[in-house]
Amino acid sequence: MRQAMYEEKNLIIDILTQSFESNKSVNYIIPQDKKRIERIRGLLDYSFEVCSLFGEVFISDDNKACALIVYPDKKKTTLKSILLDIKLIIECVGLKNIKKTLSREALIQKIQPKETMTYLWFIGVNQADQNKGIGSLLLQEIINLSIQNKRPIYLETSTVKNLPWYSKFGFKVYSEQDLSYHLYFLKRD
Repeated sequence: MRQAMYEEKNLIIDILTQSFESNKSVNYIIPQDKKRIERIRGLLDYSFEVCSLFGEVFISDDNKACALIVYPDKKKTTLKSILLDIKLIIECVGLKNIKKTLSREALIQKIQPKETMTYLWFIGVNQADQNKGIGSLLLQEIINLSIQNKRPIYLETSTVKNLPWYSKFGFKVYSEQDLSYHLYFLKRD
């Protein structure tokens, strides 16, 4: 795994769009219209930018998997972060979904402990390369980095089939919430 370069942004967005196109949590905030894929790409563009500012973006050595990490303790309000938020609302979420999106984010913030952490926002593998151990290798490297940095890892997933995978790496469910889908909150010390 290595730090992604900014020039690899489109590759990372491509990988994550494939990985999260049918994700319940992503589709909860994205209007389900003819621009859905474009809006998902916009959400992932936003996420890439936020992680570039306040976290890290990693890509596997073979360019088939990537991860977006945020360090919440490093986040701050800047002109750029405000402009990114406005762009997210206008291009991705839409005015009709603002309340629902803000409510979900407030719920996540309420449940997440207020401690120094590594927040694994997105991890994905090219569809053609899934189930080959590429994502597992990337996740293990993120775990190793987190141990080195003495930060627990937090994440949420709405994908039930991923729960055993995360469990294999020592993640434990510490909360569950029902929105119009089931959201699992996981932590690894």
